[in-house]
Amino acid sequence: MTVPGIANGAVSADVGDDESSPSKQTPHLSVCICTFKRAELLKRLLESLADQRTEGLFSYSIVVADNDDMQSARPVVAAFSSKSQLPISYCAEPEQNIALARNKALESATGDFVVFIDDDEFPTDDWLCNLLKTYLTYGADGVLGPVKPMFENGAPSWVRKGGFFERPDYVTGYKLSWAECRTGNVLFRKNILAGVEPPFRPEFATAGEDMDFFRRMISGGCTFIWCKDAIVYEVVPASRCNRSFLLKRALLRGSNFPKHPADRLKNLLRSLVAVPAYTFALPILAIFGQHVFLKYLVKLCDHASRLLAFAGWSVMKERET
Repeated sequence: MTVPGIANGAVSADVGDDESSPSKQTPHLSVCICTFKRAELLKRLLESLADQRTEGLFSYSIVVADNDDMQSARPVVAAFSSKSQLPISYCAEPEQNIALARNKALESATGDFVVFIDDDEFPTDDWLCNLLKTYLTYGADGVLGPVKPMFENGAPSWVRKGGFFERPDYVTGYKLSWAECRTGNVLFRKNILAGVEPPFRPEFATAGEDMDFFRRMISGGCTFIWCKDAIVYEVVPASRCNRSFLLKRALLRGSNFPKHPADRLKNLLRSLVAVPAYTFALPILAIFGQHVFLKYLVKLCDHASRLLAFAGWSVMKERET
């Protein structure tokens, strides 16, 4: 589905700068956004993407894949298109499934490179530049960057102390394993998808589809590296800064983990050891503060959910927005 008046596909004209138009050899980047009922956050993200610096190195366009069967993102995309020269295409995936939404976005991605960013994130103005420059420097198949939390209304001290929304960071050029890869901030060559059907597997309906994607890509010979300077920020609302959200997120993550075919026995044994160990340790860990206690309670929920999923019972089946 295409929004009337919204460009469909990529163009060769440069955008976002006052620089001269690039040559035909200039690579084109398709920035893909999967969204679900986050109109205001999507609007913020689109506005930040309009200000990306290109330094004449590339052109880019946007693909929005709406995973809401009511197509709540359509008017947001239409409003952005009416006031921006940045090419943007809209498509809808009515079945609520993040893997299907990602595949739908890829169908409309016409660039030499695919870039994924989440709808609750927003980038620095040199984000795309830094991703592409790192790709050109190191020659990997893809580049990932850091996602840093931006607390919407501040955060309780125990949230900050526990680092519950912090993610690992690495030096630029660090070669990533599949378990270290995510789609919240990534650029990769589109041609690595050749012969990969589907790119994202629908059985990972709520989480884990990205790790599975990278596992298969890396097993096939692809390499992904880190760019420390390609920064995006994740908006963390107050509704997430509570124990309930963190525990439910762990249960959801654990429910999807056994779907990965790699190291199943090793992961099962690890969880079998972790569950009783964390259970007995929690009363002692509580002495060191609630942020320490909760950090290991989250780990316990994660491993317990994995064991239940191995047994065929998923505790959590829906992602909280």
